[in-house]
Amino acid sequence: METEPQNVIEPQKVVTLNYTLKDSDGNVLDESNDGNFTYLHGANNIIPGLESALNGKQPGETVDVSVAPEEGYGERDPTKLQAVPRDMFPADAEIASGMQFHAQGPNGEVLVVTVVDVTGDEVTVDGNHPLAGVELNFAVEVLDVRDASREELEHGHVHGPGGHEHE
Repeated sequence: METEPQNVIEPQKVVTLNYTLKDSDGNVLDESNDGNFTYLHGANNIIPGLESALNGKQPGETVDVSVAPEEGYGERDPTKLQAVPRDMFPADAEIASGMQFHAQGPNGEVLVVTVVDVTGDEVTVDGNHPLAGVELNFAVEVLDVRDASREELEHGHVHGPGGHEHE
């Protein structure tokens, strides 16, 4: 009778990865190859398409996965493009296309908006995630899988080796 291995990726496990993320043209969008990317599996800490591809994997395994926008950062939503008056930004701020700012959403949530155009006294911002509508191609190496601590499970994220201080 075979026993289930203890270090398989499943909900409530803390997973350490190395990864490289590329777009469909092969451009590197993000990477972490120093063994420092750790997350709590099953707690919505990473995009759904990557999380589901990692289910059942073990340390030492590698995974190449393409994640469609709907399983990543979503499709682009044209209603998230908005023209706002220049005076909504700090008076001394130099505003240029590509800059990102924090804004408050309708329900008080913090949103990140990207400036897409500046015309006179009007600034057009995009509230879509910068990777919305992009197919994401991950090359992942599973480094470690461990049980989450009670505190990590309660908080819904991983804590560092010396515990965790909330700010």
